[in-house]
Amino acid sequence: MTHQFHPTTLREYDIRGIIDETLGEADAYAIGRGFGTRVARLGGRAVAVGYDGRLSSPMLEEALVRGLNDSGIHAVRIGLGPTPMLYYAEAVLDVDGGIQITGSHNPANYNGFKMVLQKGPFFGKDIQSLGTMAAAGDWVEGSAGSEQVDILDRYVARLMEGFDGQAYKIGWDAGNGAAGPVIDRLVKLLPGEHHTLFTDVDGNFPNHHPDPTEEKNLVDLRALVAEKGLDFGLAFDGDGDRIGAIDGEGRIIWGDQLLAILAEPVLAAEPGATIIADVKASQALFDRVAELGGKPLMWKTGHSLVKSKMKETGSPLAGEMSGHIFFKHEYYGFDDALYAAVRLIRAAGTLGRSVTQLRGAMPAMVNTPELRFQVDESRKFAVIEEVLRRLAESGATIDATDGARVTTPDGWWLLRASNTQDVLVARAEARDADALDRLLAQVDEQLALSGLERGPAAGH
Repeated sequence: MTHQFHPTTLREYDIRGIIDETLGEADAYAIGRGFGTRVARLGGRAVAVGYDGRLSSPMLEEALVRGLNDSGIHAVRIGLGPTPMLYYAEAVLDVDGGIQITGSHNPANYNGFKMVLQKGPFFGKDIQSLGTMAAAGDWVEGSAGSEQVDILDRYVARLMEGFDGQAYKIGWDAGNGAAGPVIDRLVKLLPGEHHTLFTDVDGNFPNHHPDPTEEKNLVDLRALVAEKGLDFGLAFDGDGDRIGAIDGEGRIIWGDQLLAILAEPVLAAEPGATIIADVKASQALFDRVAELGGKPLMWKTGHSLVKSKMKETGSPLAGEMSGHIFFKHEYYGFDDALYAAVRLIRAAGTLGRSVTQLRGAMPAMVNTPELRFQVDESRKFAVIEEVLRRLAESGATIDATDGARVTTPDGWWLLRASNTQDVLVARAEARDADALDRLLAQVDEQLALSGLERGPAAGH
């Protein structure tokens, strides 16, 4: 028996596709067979399986479990919940890996799979290997069963472990995503006053799309914070591994700004530690980490790449502009937006300043959001190589960790190729609007030299 995956589904960090177009039941079964085979060949016997609130998730879960079982792997089914709950299950249960069925922050007709193997990320060549194995029918044969394990309350209790935070008035927007049931339980345990939005799980996402990095998705949370006079607001993506936040005045606290707040108590506990952020993060963050006595490390974008770098460097904390926050300090090192929310509450108390004061004290920078635009898949990495070559010849100050990040007297700009889509990503940051315009003109000049222009914005 063999299987061919649609060429667009096997991504760098996960598997993702459009239900009944590029992803379906047969794919889920094949993923179970391939991943189960990998686990079996490592001497493993059990895999934890969870799923998000999308309408297609139960169907995919059923087929995935069947595939695992036919490879002799026992399935520990934790049911509906956010991706970090699956990561937690893989960390604490007697299993050899974990698979979360989730479309993350993609539209409702998408779904996919995120995987961990033996406490480490499963990405890149690992994901491609599932395609190779399926095409060849290179699967072990076996039979096994499954069991249901309710881990939700245990996970919530773990989020609260060591909690030493103060009482605040907080708004929570789950966006009808899988984090909702966790939030409902969590707010009952936290001190203070809590107001929740859209915690009922609904795969149609009837209120707004669950992607807190897009300002339009924070409208309801802003209204709630203003109406109730709350201290701050928190928002979550569809599978609860990315966080968004606003302060009491409704100002967005972006991923790198959250990291700047969260880093301070961590560096007080672990002086001189390495704090990792991706190449899209503000220079103000790297400067702040250095000011606090930490070692700032700029690294590639991608949650699997960041987790691997954390292990390599012993970093207690890392984050991405996209809202993935990774705590190894007092936690497991995976990206968990719910745990990041709890740590933000704790940090505000520890630092003795409100979240609004912490946000207000940050240096005023003028920057773009993440600018994403379509480019032909065959050209995206080639364009970056061309840009890097021209910049090197011109004597520019370049960091080529992930694409081209160029520092000038005006500030910095970034151009990189997405690992997961046929898009280029640009970002720029300056001290004032005129300087920002000059930086974006440099981006446009480089694109023009490669026969491109910044087209209409592309989605995630």
